Amino acid sequence: MKKTALITGASSGLGEEFAKIHAKKGDHLVIVARSKDKLLKLKEKLEKKYSIHVTVIEKDLSTPDAAKEIYDHVKLNNIEVDYLINNAGFGGIGKFHEKDWQQHLSMIQVNIVALTDLTRKFLPDFVEKNSGKILNVSSTASLMAGPMQAVYFATKAYVTSFSNAIAEELHDTNVTVTALMPGATETDFAKISGMDKTALFKDAAKASDVANDGYKAMINGDLEIISGVSFAQKMLLKAIPFSPKKILLSQIRKMQEPKE
Repeated sequence: MKKTALITGASSGLGEEFAKIHAKKGDHLVIVARSKDKLLKLKEKLEKKYSIHVTVIEKDLSTPDAAKEIYDHVKLNNIEVDYLINNAGFGGIGKFHEKDWQQHLSMIQVNIVALTDLTRKFLPDFVEKNSGKILNVSSTASLMAGPMQAVYFATKAYVTSFSNAIAEELHDTNVTVTALMPGATETDFAKISGMDKTALFKDAAKASDVANDGYKAMINGDLEIISGVSFAQKMLLKAIPFSPKKILLSQIRKMQEPKE
């Protein structure tokens, strides 16, 4: 039985890698992003290579009605979604009070509101058929506060907390929710946010490796998975709750300040 995955932010980076992984299994896709040209190229490539069906939805998730319009499109075309991969998200380097408010608002809309709204739209269908998997792309940033990316880190803290909570609410069903928490990863995110010029992204993980980890964790129904970090970095993440907060915040700020 073929499974259909709906993936947001599918035109590049982790989203594109998720699409490739799913298509390789011979399963169908609904791919969502703002760039229709990139989506159509990906559709052509995957359909030709794997003989699957790929539905393209051009949508800007920063608009308030985006989730409803995506869900309505799926229903109108009688597509049954089995996996929901909320991958779309973005960040941006800079001091909170100096950055444009509209950028903050758009980030909250994409990283939190659209993700939550899509989950709310599709989850009742999953529960009704007692089958379905959700993968929410969070970040290791969700484990701490982030000076120089205050809103981004906060949005990812929400994603991890939200995902964990509803996963437990679904404990008596066959529906699972997984939070993927990548470290620094080689995607367009780094260039767009300005993170590619920081120490944090000096040795970024490959997007394909992180996507593979996340997809496998989703299939297994894991609660969460940290990916794209070294053993030493994992130990540092575990030490966060025991670290003096002011020292930790200072270190994070320095890591995220752009290097000339």
